[in-house]
Amino acid sequence: MSLHVVRPGPLATLQDRGRPGLAHLGVPRAGPLDAPAADLANRLVGNDPGAALVEATFGGLELRTDAGAWVAVTGAPVPVAVDGSPRGHACAQWLPAGATLRLGVPTAGVRCYVAVAGGVDVAPVLGSRSTDTLAWVGPPRLVAGTTLPVGLAAGRPAPHDTPRPPEPGPLRVHAGPRADWFAAGALAALCRAPYVVGEASDRVGMRLVGPVPQRVRAEELPSEGMVLGAVQVPPSGQPVVLLADHPPTGGYPVLAVVEEADLWQCAQLRPGDEVRFRRA
Repeated sequence: MSLHVVRPGPLATLQDRGRPGLAHLGVPRAGPLDAPAADLANRLVGNDPGAALVEATFGGLELRTDAGAWVAVTGAPVPVAVDGSPRGHACAQWLPAGATLRLGVPTAGVRCYVAVAGGVDVAPVLGSRSTDTLAWVGPPRLVAGTTLPVGLAAGRPAPHDTPRPPEPGPLRVHAGPRADWFAAGALAALCRAPYVVGEASDRVGMRLVGPVPQRVRAEELPSEGMVLGAVQVPPSGQPVVLLADHPPTGGYPVLAVVEEADLWQCAQLRPGDEVRFRRA
């Protein structure tokens, strides 16, 4: 069977567990920004955790199927409809042959995940079906008319006793490798003050607006390896939290590193939302 993209919305990509371990080749890891939501969608339709699914930014996605299939929509709370009839969120739904699944605009958050039993079965690139929006490694972004082949269902839908994503809270941080480039107490100050998500945030990084961490070293820093969740401070002084499509290297000092288990929250923070940090 196949899914056919009628409308992609503002941005729709395919994601699986990504490409960790290839940073030494200059390849970003990619993968879903909200990993718990993606895992939940796959569990609900009986897929393995690594099955490829659709990540839709700000909704607007429409998919039509040419055969009946189980689907699930998770992540940002969003109106879900099948052929115009309202359906549930974060539960397994039967999508009849020829039916159209439509996502509205999320009432909160940013990114939704659509899993189909069997997973999206496009050809992997460097071992993954994830789309990397920095270098555009992997499948291209979805556009109207894209056809997505679906694999064989691996198991039955599991709507009951399915672990749910954690509750949101402050982003826990550890001291970064260049914390000594900042004034004493800079990390504590980062954790005291609220920041606001900037308009330019994307899958590469969450850009913040707020107090500027005070530097004590002003020289240039040669490019060095960057890890997922690094909070680097560019010359503007406004911190950036590096997310799934971040470059493998960067030339700005890293004050802190966000606990990986908390990074899913960055997927659902909208421009203008408040962000707080606390020491891990």
